[in-house]
Amino acid sequence: MTPDQRNRLRSIDMGFLAGYVDTLGFVALFGLFTAHVTGNFVLIGVALADASKASILLKFLAFPAFIAGIAMARLLILACDKRQWPALKLALLLQVVLLAGFMLAGMAAAPIGDTASALAMAAGLLGTAAMGAHSASSRLLLAQLAPTSMMTGNVTQVVIDSIDVLRGAGDAATSARCGKFFWPLLAFAIGAIAAAFAFMAFGFIALIVPIAILCAEMALPEPQPGEGGA
Repeated sequence: MTPDQRNRLRSIDMGFLAGYVDTLGFVALFGLFTAHVTGNFVLIGVALADASKASILLKFLAFPAFIAGIAMARLLILACDKRQWPALKLALLLQVVLLAGFMLAGMAAAPIGDTASALAMAAGLLGTAAMGAHSASSRLLLAQLAPTSMMTGNVTQVVIDSIDVLRGAGDAATSARCGKFFWPLLAFAIGAIAAAFAFMAFGFIALIVPIAILCAEMALPEPQPGEGGA
């Protein structure tokens, strides 16, 4: 597998994972966004304006949980750099541990009622921390890829490049960049749809899918300096 092919596969895997985990958290835990932390600010505003909205505390705590995930990933990567450990594999392992905690806490909390129990809160915060670690790891270790958890910029870039290609102003670099941003966008959308159906059918055990993706990613070689984009 060439570096470009490996990058494309990683961008698809990570985009699918982010869409899947974000949607599962939203469906399972009172509209909690685990990967899209700014969405929780919107939900906090809604909950403050309407006291009937459930689980405002979970939305408030999601932001520090996301920050904690970023901090854990950053400190782990710094330790890996210092000790010459495989940084990406260990960053992926951190996400596996946090997502496994999300899954197990969610299974223990089920069925989820109208308010968030302590276990449901723990599930949501572990999931949010996992996606904080995902976001930090992607930025620090997979900077050659398009963003895999925040799709607004991807949509913007794909549309800009598509317009340039259609009007005949694009070149090979434009087409390549369009593909680079398109694949994680498509994977995110597919992951979001898959997660909604999977949770409805299987509950929190459906999180075994992103955990399996991370385990498969750990088997791929570490990215080398200077590897090109997907």
